Amino acid sequence: MELLSFELTPFMTNCYVIKDGGEALVIDPGDAPPALLRSLADCKVVLVVNTHCHCDHSGGNAGVMKATGAPLAIHEAELPLLESIEQQGILFGVPFKASPAPDRYLKEGDVVRVGSVELKVLHAPGHSPGHIVLVGDGFAIVGDVLFAGSIGRTDLPGGSYGQLLESIRSKLLTLPDNTVVYSGHGPDTTIGRERVSNPFLVGS
Repeated sequence: MELLSFELTPFMTNCYVIKDGGEALVIDPGDAPPALLRSLADCKVVLVVNTHCHCDHSGGNAGVMKATGAPLAIHEAELPLLESIEQQGILFGVPFKASPAPDRYLKEGDVVRVGSVELKVLHAPGHSPGHIVLVGDGFAIVGDVLFAGSIGRTDLPGGSYGQLLESIRSKLLTLPDNTVVYSGHGPDTTIGRERVSNPFLVGS
């Protein structure tokens, strides 16, 4: 398995590409720059996944899907956000292209496959209503649920501080301490590191 990271958009959003066995999975393309598309040229893109549909995580859906022919998967509760990507961009002063409609809805317990890699879908609302986390063997791609030393913001429509903390406690802190956490912004971390040092989680 190969895991690539691309920092995209003025919001410095991490887009992840997982490649295995000639296939690729694209997670949270906030944009579709040439470097990202070049990384996909040697494989079949089986799916584009948005952990959630804020514009900085889904604004590149159209470009990636057009270039690769890949289908799109989101949690159904994110559909209103997906359909408002252009309007979200206007609010932040950053233009984003509208996204194609999703081809598949993901829910708690589903499995996303790329090559021989399997990723379990966890529903982790709080930052947004349909936010999902993808958990693989020894790692988790968590979008804007958890960051190194911080947690996702909850002041946007559909956000809930209490719900976010509950999602972190019940869905992430139950993972092994050595689980590598790949966040939507900033550096990677581990569950164990955040458990003992994250000021929002100490004592959880």
